[in-house]
Amino acid sequence: MASPSPFSTAHRNYVKSLYRRYLNNELNWIVSRPLWRAKALAIRAEFERNRNVHDPRELAEIFNKAEAQLAERLHPDPYRPSEAPDGTKWERNLPPPLGPIFDHETFNEDHARGHH
Repeated sequence: MASPSPFSTAHRNYVKSLYRRYLNNELNWIVSRPLWRAKALAIRAEFERNRNVHDPRELAEIFNKAEAQLAERLHPDPYRPSEAPDGTKWERNLPPPLGPIFDHETFNEDHARGHH
């Protein structure tokens, strides 16, 4: 029988989120997957090195340091999938609006009356 984890689900989710944010940020900087993989392994090694830390104060210090490093290295123009919101193709080919764009009937009536 496995021993219960001393950490809450929220703690595990936070660590996983931090790990994913680190990986995604590095992928924004390093486009080549083979080069990125080496950096991903280094990030994983850093997370594994702190795996057995159980002191809440020490964990808070590690998390603060990691968040600061991530904020410092954050890519200024992160990759967005093309069809995702804010992507290059987002709402590119919208269907035309359903209704008159220009009220040509009123214009024609005014023009026929001599109002130019």
